[in-house]
Amino acid sequence: MSYVTNALNRFQLSNANNTRTPLPSNVHLEAFTGTSTDEARTEYQQMIGTLLYAALGTRPDIAYAVTRLSRYMANPSKDHLHYAKYVFKYLVGTKELRLKYDGLSQAGLIGFSDSDWGENKDDRHSTSGNVFMMANCAITWMCRRQKVVATSVGEAEYMELSDTAKQCAWLRSFAHEINFSPTKGTPLCADNQAAIFIATNKAIDRRTKHIDIRYHFVREELEKEKIELFHIAGAENPADLFTKPLPHTLILKFRDFIGLVDYKDLD
Repeated sequence: MSYVTNALNRFQLSNANNTRTPLPSNVHLEAFTGTSTDEARTEYQQMIGTLLYAALGTRPDIAYAVTRLSRYMANPSKDHLHYAKYVFKYLVGTKELRLKYDGLSQAGLIGFSDSDWGENKDDRHSTSGNVFMMANCAITWMCRRQKVVATSVGEAEYMELSDTAKQCAWLRSFAHEINFSPTKGTPLCADNQAAIFIATNKAIDRRTKHIDIRYHFVREELEKEKIELFHIAGAENPADLFTKPLPHTLILKFRDFIGLVDYKDLD
């Protein structure tokens, strides 16, 4: 019995009506201004903890929903609890999904980066996401709230591009440890031209002079030719899966792109 099946049984949701997406595409989550009960808080924390294990290990498609909902564990509302159950209901209809790696494809390491500017309505911080793939399947993925407020879309995308470059550096170092050192720069794809321009041009102007020095790490990796930047259309960027709730059609598209397929299709 799979972990997802066990999780559904634990919260008595295995027979619930399934949903087609981890979260509704039009949902807007905000902090609860009231005070939740101890029982609601405990139930919510148990649910999110269970979902986090799946999101971090084998189910990148629920990473955004779970990470977003985890921000409210200290004081969840009835709406937050409803949407936590909504994620479980999505798992009801997708519990047979597995990550499929195609070793014969010889597809190397490639990363995708994205950010949703000012997505958090509570503090206007942006949400960042990235995913790295090898053998045509996701090997690492990330979704998190940016630490500082970005003043523009390009700035938010640039900050995430730098964080993606850091993850790439770690992956390349790990590859070196197992005697699988990359022979050329790792492709990193982003859908924002402004972020790519900032990364590839060192000129300082009033729009970029305030950006924290740590976010210029991506420039150094470019100089060392450890990464290569490429522009990708927003509609084709699988990192979009980790920055916002998407409609069913895009969920299906990006789920397939990152190698998350039905168990019956693994052969």
